Amino acid sequence: MEEINQDLINSFRAPAFPGSFFLSFEGIEGAGKSTQIVKIKEFLESKNFRVLVLREPGGTPFGEKLRSAILNTKTALHPVAEAHLFAASRAQLLEEVTLRELSIPNTVIICDRYIDSTLAYQGTARKLGLKTILDMHNCFPLNLVPHLTFYLKISIETSQERQKMRNAPKDYFESQGLDFYKSLVEGYENSYKLFPKRIKLIDAEKNSDEVYESILKELMNLLEN
Repeated sequence: MEEINQDLINSFRAPAFPGSFFLSFEGIEGAGKSTQIVKIKEFLESKNFRVLVLREPGGTPFGEKLRSAILNTKTALHPVAEAHLFAASRAQLLEEVTLRELSIPNTVIICDRYIDSTLAYQGTARKLGLKTILDMHNCFPLNLVPHLTFYLKISIETSQERQKMRNAPKDYFESQGLDFYKSLVEGYENSYKLFPKRIKLIDAEKNSDEVYESILKELMNLLEN
């Protein structure tokens, strides 16, 4: 993994809204993010939190248009174009939704993918480099990161098996080859090494209930402290 200056890493921080929390879920296709997000949303609502679930790219009219354009394109996008499109969607989501909603006490934002996807997909798999992605985000509001990120880790073999079981049409990224998926796993590992305090590695090879309990344990540490 390339060396990254610690000052650059330290420039990324969580939003400071007492009583409100920002969470993200990461992982390759088939990791079970959607299932666990539903479970965690229900748990938080049972504790009287106001919970909003967002997705990247997307979450705003602008972001949803970008999402459709990216995932449905039939033409290969240049990695720099990909990275800037995702950053544009992220900045708009932060400005238009995330920061406004977090300012309301007792709110939890759960985001399906965030900067760690960009570090994995464009930084590593597309070979732009981690520093390139971090430099691109080293300005407000893009330098804001979740309080906790749950990295649901599975093998490429498990990913392939679960995708076959879903039998759903593949989008722009899902249709990439095996080497791309190998690079994605490496990319998520790199992100975990960069941000070990924020990112919690969850063994998502286990059954859904066991994965949920692992996530809940980390979440309770955040809420109680």
